[in-house]
Amino acid sequence: MSETERTERTERRDGARLDLNYGPGRLLVLLYGVFAVGAASRSAYQLSTRFDEAPVAYLLSAVAAVVYAVITFCLARGGERARRVGLVCCAAELVGVLTVGTWSLVDPGAFPDATVWSDYGIGYVFFPLILPLTGLRWFRWRGASGAPPAPGAPAAPSGAEG
Repeated sequence: MSETERTERTERRDGARLDLNYGPGRLLVLLYGVFAVGAASRSAYQLSTRFDEAPVAYLLSAVAAVVYAVITFCLARGGERARRVGLVCCAAELVGVLTVGTWSLVDPGAFPDATVWSDYGIGYVFFPLILPLTGLRWFRWRGASGAPPAPGAPAAPSGAEG
């Protein structure tokens, strides 16, 4: 590989970071950040003071907090790797919301205390159900080949083929 090819390949890989924290992405960072802090605070309190009352519910809230924090980081960080990790986390979050939501409706006794995802997030105005759908759409759209570049992002080198 010639030096020019190596330079072009490096510029394409490093030159323009995929900006996920732009436009609606900023709102998603805010919402996921609020949910991460809220779920983490709630689960930390519940796990430390009332673990024996509803351990599954409190552990699921802690898992939700971690997922929310990772998605917040991915949105704020940007880049292709963060986009892919964010997609996986949003998909996992959606599976969790649908699974726990259905489980909590079918067998209410399984959760003596509600989780963030109980009843599809009804206690949080269904945001736990809406957020992963919105996040999946945002991550997928930003990864589409036709997605517009972020403002101020450097253009690909001239003559470079994608």
